[in-house]
Amino acid sequence: MRPGLYLAHPRGVRSRPGPESSKRPARGRAKSSPARPTHASAIPDDVDDCDLKVDGGEVHLTNLRKVFFPKLKITKREVLQYYGDVSRWLLPHLCDRAMVMKRYPNGINEEFFFMKRTPNPHPAWLSTCSIKHGSGNVIDFPQIQNLAALLWVVNLGCIDLNPWYSRCADVWRPDFLHFDLDPTPGAKFDRVLETALAVHDALLKLKIESYAKTTGSRGIHVYVPIVRGPKQKDVWRFAKKFSFEIMAQNPKLITAEYRIAKRPRNRVLVDYNQNAWNRTLASVYSVRPKPLATVSTPVSWEEVERGLRLEDFTLRNVPQRLTKLGDLWKPVLAATGRTNLSEYL
Repeated sequence: MRPGLYLAHPRGVRSRPGPESSKRPARGRAKSSPARPTHASAIPDDVDDCDLKVDGGEVHLTNLRKVFFPKLKITKREVLQYYGDVSRWLLPHLCDRAMVMKRYPNGINEEFFFMKRTPNPHPAWLSTCSIKHGSGNVIDFPQIQNLAALLWVVNLGCIDLNPWYSRCADVWRPDFLHFDLDPTPGAKFDRVLETALAVHDALLKLKIESYAKTTGSRGIHVYVPIVRGPKQKDVWRFAKKFSFEIMAQNPKLITAEYRIAKRPRNRVLVDYNQNAWNRTLASVYSVRPKPLATVSTPVSWEEVERGLRLEDFTLRNVPQRLTKLGDLWKPVLAATGRTNLSEYL
């Protein structure tokens, strides 16, 4: 059974025209229906706006027929439906973390902007995470604690999701160490896979377990679940030292040079700087704003070794993969098996 996405209790669904199109299909109203589990038609596909009662509260969804991915004609409704379908596996990876909103209100080919502060007005049921920055400015980030919050954020045009690495209980001490593997000009994706295996092997030599996912964009993310304790700057220092050491061992494959002008071609950047405080990466199961609606997807090390393609994992097939395999990143959330990074600092 798929996750708990339900139609609102008997209540009409109104259609509201938006500025993005003057030639919309005829307006419609969703038929009243008792609550039922989600499936392909759980979010109406013949209206512009609708109200859904889901776990966490009632959420108003807008501009459902707006095309977000022109090449595949994927609409905003389909993006919302995808997140509803995978929410059972996704939500545990987002809970208790501040969310940076990267908004594409008119789809992937139009302008986007970053937004940290929770917009007002916002639903009373939405939890926020107050974080004081160096300037003394306090920012209230939204938190994705339930399905209602997830759909609310995606409805703002957040195609991919960018949570903090630390939890709101202690924003200075992250739960993860990670490496963003990004090809430089001239490097093909098979070199990214080779680099991922090199990172995995080097970590294993240190008796550190790691987990991989596609970025859905160009590379691979390698995450290490750690015991919360070291501050973010100490995690960053370890990541930097490790990155330069693995570059020295694989100079024709890997670079850790952060300055673009000095970064060699045909290498794979092991980006340690994403471990800095206040940085984020697209979360697991995030749809990326790319033409094929690729998804940042957990993969086994056996799959990495066999070879894979970024386009193998998309909005339209990842829910089926999850139903079949479950969450390959479930160990990343476990309380046990986490690396005590303090022993390496």
